[in-house]
Parts: sequence; structure tokens; C-alpha cells
Amino acid sequence: MKKLVEFIAEIGTIMYVGGILSHIVISIINAPPSPEVAAMIYDYKMQSAYILILPGLALKIFADLMLYFVFKQRAWWMRIKLAMTAFLTVNAFVFLVPMMPQLLELAHLSIPNGVLSEAFHELEGKEKLVGMSNIIPLVTEMIMGAFKPRLSRTEFRAQPFTS
Repeated sequence: MKKLVEFIAEIGTIMYVGGILSHIVISIINAPPSPEVAAMIYDYKMQSAYILILPGLALKIFADLMLYFVFKQRAWWMRIKLAMTAFLTVNAFVFLVPMMPQLLELAHLSIPNGVLSEAFHELEGKEKLVGMSNIIPLVTEMIMGAFKPRLSRTEFRAQPFTS
């Protein structure tokens, strides 16, 4: 059962990180976009967030909570992993998810003028800052999950020579 939960965590990570990387790539290869292309990009980002990123994040949260509460995975690496996941979840639901439909609407409103509005660029700048603030927590969360380092003397004494 524990292996199944760890597998679910891996699938969640693939969906979550893969969705984020696709957002980065589509933004880079289309910069600077016209209003029509920006509308297409934000439509894609919104759909992929609902199909990949948010379900992937939910799978990660479910699996990590199962590992913590059911399988008593209480090492410090898991506590740090959960704290990083909490940060990523707040950023997603408080900032990024509400911005996507707003950016899509602003891009559509800019189409008649032929250039993206100042409001679009301002909100897009905020989205980029919030997105960049996820880098360190995401990398930390993935490192903790992959390497499961012993971070306390108690943990090191309990398993001094395991890899």
C-alpha cells in the first residue's frame, strides 16, 4: 500500500511540474505575444492548470498526507516537504488561479486595439513574480521527496549508513 501511495505522489509530481514547465515554455517561445496569441496562451494555461497542475498538486497533497498520517513518515524531510507544499498550494489558490481568467479576459479586451493593455502587462508581471516565488519551494520539496535526507541527529543515529 505504501508503494502505491509513493507512486501516486510521483504521478502528482509529474503532472504538477510538467504543467508548470509547459506554461514556461509556451510563454518563452511566444514572447512578446500579440493580443490574439496572448489570449490563446492564457486559454491554454488555464485549461492545463485545471487538467494537469491542480490535480497533480491534489495528488501530491493526498499522497504526502497519507505518508505522514497513515504510514507515520515523520522525518524532518517530510515536514519540510509538507511546508513547501503548503506554500505552493497557497500561491496557486490565492494568487495564480484567480489571475488566469483575469489575464485571459484582459487579452481578449486588448484584441480590438491590436496591443496588449497596460492592465494586462501589470497583472502579467504580478503573475511572473508569484510564479518565480515558487521556484525555491518547489525545488526544495522535490529534493526532500527524492533524497529523503536525514536532517537531525536522531534520524542519522537511527539509520547511519543507509543511502
